Amino acid sequence: MNGPIDTNSWQYRQINARAPGLSYLANALIDLVEDGYPVVAGTADLQYSNGLVRFAQRFPERFTQFGISEQNMVSAAAGMASTGAMPFVATFASFLALLCCEQIRTDVAYSALPVRLIGHHAGISLGFYGTSHHATEDLAIMRSIADLTVVAPADGPQLAAAVRASVNHAQPIYFRIGRGQEPVVYDDGVEFQFGKAIVHGEGSELTIIACGSMVHPSREAYRALRAAGKSVGLIDMHTIKPLDTKAVLSAAAHSRFILTIEEHNILGGLGGAVAEIMAEAGSPARLIRHGIRDEYSLIAPPTHLYKHYRLDAAGIEATVLEALG
Repeated sequence: MNGPIDTNSWQYRQINARAPGLSYLANALIDLVEDGYPVVAGTADLQYSNGLVRFAQRFPERFTQFGISEQNMVSAAAGMASTGAMPFVATFASFLALLCCEQIRTDVAYSALPVRLIGHHAGISLGFYGTSHHATEDLAIMRSIADLTVVAPADGPQLAAAVRASVNHAQPIYFRIGRGQEPVVYDDGVEFQFGKAIVHGEGSELTIIACGSMVHPSREAYRALRAAGKSVGLIDMHTIKPLDTKAVLSAAAHSRFILTIEEHNILGGLGGAVAEIMAEAGSPARLIRHGIRDEYSLIAPPTHLYKHYRLDAAGIEATVLEALG
């Protein structure tokens, strides 16, 4: 097929059915354009994987298909931002954070340009596509770049809210999202504030701090543990940088254990960020980092990988019980 897939075709319906969460990205960008913002968008041959095909069909003059040329895409986005545009560019998180690290650091962040970088299919969500397509280092890489905000929304509604909030955010932003199949956590229109965590509950025994795709299974585990009489708290730390220091230290002051949950290597990501805050403050709580333990992730369907790495609700619940053991 040479032209774009028609939104009424069975191919488009099949793609959208597989990744309903990604429709929030295109819809949010379309709304911003209709509200008068100078939004432009681009992707590296993945408009059907990230849902931007809808934006491209609605505003073809504002969309650029860069082909398999991710580094050029980021540099071009920096150029667009320097002229007053508000560019959102998207590709697989593994390609964006690793392959384009130099362009993000030098062309975007060092130049203080308001580029919005969308790293989708993050973590191990690409499953059997292989380790080269898994993004388990991107949080560590991106949060080490000065003046770059790093956000991991839990679901489509929170992604849309973060995109909307970004229009008043002067810094460049790295959005880390899944593959659009994440269960919904929040209602449409959820409030979002960069650097302000969402506290779902407090606990004296243990507080779970999760981000991105891990918020939903963490919430399921949290509910099961509370029903079983455990005093467990839950925080959605959607902004990895700047981290909500107040929320971390408040939880650490009231809980014996802090358990970070991330679809990422336990080194340098959410767990590392929380560890830095707790260590500098001399927190008496014990920190446990839960994620992929410094290894190259295996190759299997995502559901199998989440179970293997105990990143599903049952695995998180078992991890909490072991900590409290």
